[in-house]
Parts: sequence; C-alpha cells; structure tokens
Amino acid sequence: MRRRRFLAGALGAAAAGATGLATGCGNLHSSDPDRLTFMFRGSTEERDVFSRAVDIFQERTGQRVDLISTSADQYGTKLQTAILGNSTPDVFYFDASRATAYMVNGVLADLTPYVEATSLPVDDIWPAGLELYRFDGDQRGQGPIYGMPKDLGPFSFGYNRTLFEELGVEPPDPEAPLTWDEFLARCQQLTQDRDGDGATDSWGTSVNIGAEIHSYVWSNGGNWLSEDLRTVTVDTPEFAEALQYVVDLREVHGVTPSINETEGLDGYQRWLRGQIGFFPVAPWDLTLYRTLDFDFDLCPYPAGATGTSATFIGSLGIGVSATSRNPEAAAELAMFLACDPEAQALIVGEGQTIPNTRTHAAEWVQDTSSEPQNKQEYIDVVEDYGRFVPDMLTYTPEWLNAFHTNLQPVLEGRRGAAEYLAETQPVMQQFLDTGHEQFLIDREANAR
Repeated sequence: MRRRRFLAGALGAAAAGATGLATGCGNLHSSDPDRLTFMFRGSTEERDVFSRAVDIFQERTGQRVDLISTSADQYGTKLQTAILGNSTPDVFYFDASRATAYMVNGVLADLTPYVEATSLPVDDIWPAGLELYRFDGDQRGQGPIYGMPKDLGPFSFGYNRTLFEELGVEPPDPEAPLTWDEFLARCQQLTQDRDGDGATDSWGTSVNIGAEIHSYVWSNGGNWLSEDLRTVTVDTPEFAEALQYVVDLREVHGVTPSINETEGLDGYQRWLRGQIGFFPVAPWDLTLYRTLDFDFDLCPYPAGATGTSATFIGSLGIGVSATSRNPEAAAELAMFLACDPEAQALIVGEGQTIPNTRTHAAEWVQDTSSEPQNKQEYIDVVEDYGRFVPDMLTYTPEWLNAFHTNLQPVLEGRRGAAEYLAETQPVMQQFLDTGHEQFLIDREANAR
C-alpha cells in the first residue's frame, strides 16, 4: 500500500489516472522465468528497429522475449498502470526524470552485479549515460547502477545549407559559436520574401521555448537550480536576459514566424518545408530529416555572455523490474540494447540515435555518406558542453513544469521576462521543496 500510494501521488496525474485502469490492462509481468517481457515506446520506425534488435538477442541467447510496444503519448500511462497493478514488465523504458522515484520505491533492480559480470562492453558507454542512472540512496550520479541508457540524445543545432546558399548568407562556423548579435544578424538576412508576393516566406529561426530555452539560459550564465539542486535560481539577471532575448527574436526583430503565421504551419513544419534557416537537429529526427528536399548540417548553438555554447542532453533509461523472475536475463537484454556492437550498428544505422559507445562514435563521426556531415557536433555536445536538464535529477519534475504554466503572456511580449521570473520563482521553489520532502518521506519509509 505504501508503494501504491506514492506512485499514485508523487508521480503525477498520469499515474493517478492509471490506477483506475490497472485491473483491465493485462499482466505485463512474465510469470514464466523462461520468457521476458520488454515494454518500449517510440515512432513506428523506432519500434521496428528495436524489435529487430531484440530478434538478434533472441537468436543469440535462445531467450524468448515478448514485446509490448506503444506510441510515446500512451506509454507513460500504460507503464504506470503496470507498476500500480504489480505487473511491471521485466525490461522497460523509463524517463530519467522519474528515475529517482523508481529507485527509492523499489521499482528498479540494481544492475551492478550483472554489469560487473557481463562480457558486453558496458564500460565503453558514455560515462555521463551510466552516471545518470546511478543512485547511492541520497543523490544521483554515484553508487549502484539502476538502469542502462537507451541512448544519449544531444539536442544539437542545425541549419538549412540550401537556404543559406540560395540567399547568399554566410554559413555558421562548424566549431566556433556565433554570438547572439551575430546570430541575430544572420537571422535577419535569412528572413525574406523570396517570391516577391509581399509576404515573408523564409525566417532566420523558429524557437521551441520548452526545448531551446536551456541553451540560451546556460550560455548566458543562468541556471535553473543551485548546485545542490535545492534552490530555484530563475530570478537572476542572466536568466531574464536570456528569456527576453528569445522573446525579442519574434516580437521585436521578427526573425521567427509570428503567432498568426504559426497557426497554420508551426515552426517545425516550416523547417520541414525548407523555410527556416536555423533549427534544432536532434538524433531522433535524422531518419525524417534525411528525406527532406534540402541539405542540412550542424553547428554550435549561439553563445550568450559566457561565450560558450550550451544545450541539453536527453536520455531514456532501460530498466529491469525489481520483481523480475529472471533478473539475470533481463539485465543482459538491457545491457545488450545499450551497448552490443551488432545491436548498436542496427539502431544507429537506421538513424535512431548517435552511438551509445565511445568506440563506435569515433568511427561514426568519420562517415560522410549521410547527413549531417558535421557529426562531430553531436559528440562535442555529449563530451563537452551538453548538460542534463536538472528536472532529470530531482525527485519530481513539477517544479520545472510550473515555469511554463503562465509563460504565454511573456512569449507574446505582453509581460516582461524579469517580472515574470520574480513572480514564478517562489511557485517553482514550493514545488521543488514539496518534491524533496516527499523524497525524504519515501526514502525513510522504504528503508524500513
């Protein structure tokens, strides 16, 4: 009852909604020690690729694996339903932002003994990927390993090479970031009426505030939380300046599509049509982007006051249920998907991720047969200037969700960034404190 009460509460509305579905979801937990259940998510293409990787595992080991796949928008509710119904799959994807909660509440098995015994090249996985799923009972990043990184997703920046060439705009340097002033100047050159009909039909960029705000804030010296993750720090001049810069790209300088212009086609759709100069190029988009009617490549994010680029690294974990009847085989599957060379060659070759191991990555960046040409930029993000968004490290992510709750008037230029941040910081802090208090309560209860 203690575990159910936590999962229905601290893990949010999706979990609470799932409790009513638990009796009708079917048992996703294998009662047969000779079979594993693997629950995962993604696009149709991604699910097909990982299904093929599991086929390799079955052929190699003789271990039977039952696949349970779903679209990303349904996955969270279905996983919570399974956990609440005591039918957690043997192996499953989980969001890094829920990892601490799963670790504290006994959902995830400790994989350390299996990591130490395996012949798979786990030690070649990006160190940041393994550290993300370590937990010593007090903080993340050290201690036992409770998950394998399914991937590390460097949220990189890119540009439409074809549009730059058509408009005669100097392309960005593949290594040195543009300053904010230089970036704005390039965006102004790219924002044009190309067909002469009196309406703008290309823009410098299009900002997804939820994804890209991290880059602007970090590169300007701002941050979301203090180093110990206990204090919300959005109410600083550096943070306000970054947020206002992003707002002004549209509201003052007009180098992104206006609100009216995004009603029919949003920025992502306009990028796909070749109308946007600069746009994020994340690894999970490569399969689609390689089919587009223009050439693209990667460049560093523009840099604020620090003079250095910044962006976030995403990740999904592959976990093993603490109640699996065959934890050794389940752990082997999780490690296989994370670092087996044959599985990685398939997954990376189909454009789903960057390589999960350093050895494979060193070879991959030399491949110029597919876009982007500057694959090294992805590696630079992982090894140098990328960071995890701190809601991946706190007990619950609601404090960060609160930042976006009343942000729209700021994005529309009807309210100043600094004023909004000063008002929002105490709200975010309350959510952060509540999450930490819940962490202490749950840790004590589950230690008994």
